[in-house]
Amino acid sequence: MRIGRYPVRWHIVLLTLWTAVWFVVAERHAAVSWHYLREGEQLLFGQGDGGGLALYANHPELQIGPVSFLVAGLFAPFPAALGEKLADAFMSGLGLYMLVLVGRAAADHYLGTGVNHKRLQQRVLIAGAAFIPMWVEVSVRFAHLDDVLALFFTTLAVRALVRGNATSVGVFLALAVDSKPWAVGFLPLLLALPRPTRLRAATWTVGLVAVAWLPFYLTHLETLHAARFTIPNQRASSLRWFGVNAPATPWWDRPAQMALGMGLGALAVRRGRWPAVVFLAADARILLDPSVYTYYNASVLLGTLLWDSIGQRRLVPWVSWIALISLYGSALLVPSDSTRGLIRLAFCIGSAAYVLFCPQRTPRGRRGRRSLQGGGEGGPGGGREVQGGARGRAVL
Repeated sequence: MRIGRYPVRWHIVLLTLWTAVWFVVAERHAAVSWHYLREGEQLLFGQGDGGGLALYANHPELQIGPVSFLVAGLFAPFPAALGEKLADAFMSGLGLYMLVLVGRAAADHYLGTGVNHKRLQQRVLIAGAAFIPMWVEVSVRFAHLDDVLALFFTTLAVRALVRGNATSVGVFLALAVDSKPWAVGFLPLLLALPRPTRLRAATWTVGLVAVAWLPFYLTHLETLHAARFTIPNQRASSLRWFGVNAPATPWWDRPAQMALGMGLGALAVRRGRWPAVVFLAADARILLDPSVYTYYNASVLLGTLLWDSIGQRRLVPWVSWIALISLYGSALLVPSDSTRGLIRLAFCIGSAAYVLFCPQRTPRGRRGRRSLQGGGEGGPGGGREVQGGARGRAVL
């Protein structure tokens, strides 16, 4: 079946309908946090006291990157209620586009390895069905545009990585960090690039992050204090199982999250499992975060989507569904705070051990040749070799 010149991809049609169902459910109590984006956008453009380049110095509670405020400005000309609805729809649409991008990246990654692309479509469909509820949670119910953009730009970086476009990888990772600072955990994706191109990509990342953030720090040194902003240490947090019973974020917690996420990601690349980088960084984030908001799980489900679509070859992407049931299901069905924290702890440790150390089969087309990034087997498909061909487009 075709619409004009374009073939209908039934797995995308089904995922679109699935998104619409969840959108309707979430829209009844939507845009819980959209006011932070509106406030920050107005302050950034000088529509209030203490804004402009003094934004983060005077409002450390706005832990949101400047790129997110710029994008939020696109909805400012509309009446407030209409702007919220348009933003919700925009963010939901980005989630569907991300599923298309992941499908294309998976098709390119496995091009020439004998992978059946109909099975690959099925894999994206099943994993995407688990991803959508958490995506709607972050994009519609909470309307966290900053998290949405960080994950969207990271997905673009993964697509560019598979295509061998080092500059785009660096640019998209920088935009992710400029949207939400915790996206630094995804930077080990740079290590998955071929060695000759890593420096160029890293230069773009560092340069664009500096352009976005340094003006705030250089003009108002008090901006440094924004990194010390704390949130309550909730009783369902995994931190409680580490004996951290402080009422608010410990001073070491944010650096530990970033260090653990980047360390695990670097280890994954070293072991030839770069598709696990996003998953592991998300694990580190929710393992050590003092809060347990359900929208945090969207980063985990993007990580499982990438792993189930690109990192492993099983038809049934059961990691995505285990993540959804463990993290979202327990939040809805388990009454005990302590038990929810234990489930979160067990999932993070167990899933990290699985993706790092489970036995893997090397795709047939890659047996006997070195990975492009020098980090072992299973590296990105590699540049122009994977960009064309009907088989590579079969999962679009």
